[in-house]
Amino acid sequence: MIDEAGSPPPQHVLCVLGAGLDLDLVARLAAEIGGPDCTLDAEYSRPEPDPRMVASFRSSLTSPSFTDADRRAVREHDTVAYLLSPPATRQTAIEVSRRMLALTAALLRAGATAVRNESSGLAHGRDRWLDLADRAAAATDEPALAVVLHRAWVKRPITDGVAVYSCGMHLLGAPDVELRAGPPTGPAGPAEVDPQVRLLDALARYLLSEPGGRRVRDGETFALAPDAPHWVLGSRDCARYDPDDLYRNPYGYWCLTPG
Repeated sequence: MIDEAGSPPPQHVLCVLGAGLDLDLVARLAAEIGGPDCTLDAEYSRPEPDPRMVASFRSSLTSPSFTDADRRAVREHDTVAYLLSPPATRQTAIEVSRRMLALTAALLRAGATAVRNESSGLAHGRDRWLDLADRAAAATDEPALAVVLHRAWVKRPITDGVAVYSCGMHLLGAPDVELRAGPPTGPAGPAEVDPQVRLLDALARYLLSEPGGRRVRDGETFALAPDAPHWVLGSRDCARYDPDDLYRNPYGYWCLTPG
């Protein structure tokens, strides 16, 4: 049983950069698209550049979607806005995450030049954000939408030398996933090509989109196919992050170990 006690509800915190970006416009779009409880953090939003942003965005990248134009936009920004979503509970997480992705696209079309999710440490390039938002808008059912939102908001692969894991599933109302089989072993390139990441993604999408995903129990097994290697599932608390850390998943992890 994964313990959720003692943690605040997950929340998207978006860092939005621009050159000459109108903070009043940002606040208005947040309320219109993110909902009345989506707000501009006036304390930290500033019409001035932040020299930490280059390193911050660099650490957030897991795929080649960030182009030279995106990197230049980060270097040349002169405005930083922080947006706070409504709480993303298990019951509301998919809808909140859908709205925040639509808001991200609206901001980029209105003059923002780069966006990073502070709650999962993930950034995409402008074109990738817009493509994901279009895919989410075109999704015809919640399972299809959940797959797009997983790509948009969940950072992976992250490794500590012992395990490969994700960060951001709490924004979708689900545990993160972890594979205890060492660092990624696949070829360089998009995260999707790595065999270990494919396994992580398959489990994450099962948790998000299949009826049995909410009924997983310790000791059950998981495999990509009937004749593929089977992995044993075990639940773990999220001990990597402090209780008030934006990255912390109150639903814990499902950990895969060799069967």
